[in-house]
Amino acid sequence: MAVQSLYLAICTVIITSITNAQPLTDITNETFIDMCVSAHNKHRSRVTPPASDMMYMTWDETLAKVAQDWASRCIFDHNPLLQMPYKLHPSFKAVGENIWRGWPVSIFSVEPAVQLWVDEVQHYTYMTKKCTGVCGHYTQVVWAKSYKVGCAVHVCSGNPQFAIFVCDYGDAGNFVGRYPYQQGTPCSSCPGKKCLSNLCYDPKEVKLKEYDWASDSDQTSNKICSLYCVSVLVCRPLLLLFTVLGVLGVQKFYPNLFVSE
Repeated sequence: MAVQSLYLAICTVIITSITNAQPLTDITNETFIDMCVSAHNKHRSRVTPPASDMMYMTWDETLAKVAQDWASRCIFDHNPLLQMPYKLHPSFKAVGENIWRGWPVSIFSVEPAVQLWVDEVQHYTYMTKKCTGVCGHYTQVVWAKSYKVGCAVHVCSGNPQFAIFVCDYGDAGNFVGRYPYQQGTPCSSCPGKKCLSNLCYDPKEVKLKEYDWASDSDQTSNKICSLYCVSVLVCRPLLLLFTVLGVLGVQKFYPNLFVSE
């Protein structure tokens, strides 16, 4: 019984460590989607100086899946495939990314996380395009040509347990030497588009697009396999090992023990 309990405990720890990320909310949750889109558009519409070409940002399902995959790895660093042409999205050559991490998990909320990125504006001077500190998260949020966003948040194991929130953007922003947007009267540099809350709004771009396509970042099939692989490659050998140790232990301490019918 003790051997069996130890075996189960070890397998549980191994499987838990491998599946150490759980979604805090689903990327198809309408409330979550609305909070992510609204938080970004609120700050995009309020930039100083005002923007003449700031696009209205909408949700992208594929970007959300990419963000979900990366968040599930619980790595507080950027996806290495972001700048590789069309690796993460069929329509965007490069993808932008912002990451937030915090604990306890209960403190996570979309708006404060986005606000933390936007607060970097204090380190950014528009006229000189210079940063005096970290400001790349801010410039990505207000990058005029980034009109699609997809976000995901996961709970990661650790001491303490933490939440990681990832947003991916298309088109990518933060090109060296460029302004994040053009200064001017709101919507004056986007002819043919409507002006909605100081943002250039195109009904065609608002529609949710679905792609019959999987990015190089999509590891869903590997994750499904991983649990089976763990049970086969780790837990079964452990069971065999404990069985052998159990038999040897019985032979050592009870050498005269035998079984008869």
